[in-house]
Amino acid sequence: MRGSWPEAEFPNLHEQSYKVTSPSTNEYNCIAWAAGDHETWWWPDSPEVGYGYWPPNVPRTETVLAFLLAYSTLGYAKCNDGSLEQGFEKIALYVGADDIPTHAARQLPDGRWTSKLGMFEDIVHTNLECLHGDSYGRVSVYLKRPI
Repeated sequence: MRGSWPEAEFPNLHEQSYKVTSPSTNEYNCIAWAAGDHETWWWPDSPEVGYGYWPPNVPRTETVLAFLLAYSTLGYAKCNDGSLEQGFEKIALYVGADDIPTHAARQLPDGRWTSKLGMFEDIVHTNLECLHGDSYGRVSVYLKRPI
């Protein structure tokens, strides 16, 4: 099944590298999805949607540090890479050219990754490079927590 997002936004995402796993929705975003929340939009400041969640006592800034602190409230800590590690769940945080976070993906038990593409569908993708490009930038940091 093809996604409803503009193909030009994700030039490295080819039909062989992903599978759509849910319909489009604006109920939650990639940051929430990576955190395991499929009911709330997570962002430090969400004026474009008029609502949102950000963990208490975490700075409401669009910085890598703020996102690391947000995920740390769920038990995640920074780690070296996105390799599959038994007993751990991992998140990859993407940043744009300006080092502002743009996207997050969560690793599945088989080593593939799952992402929510903005207000579009959730997908499972074979690797993190599938989403590298102008829209999401590149992976900047990895986090993990014990399962």
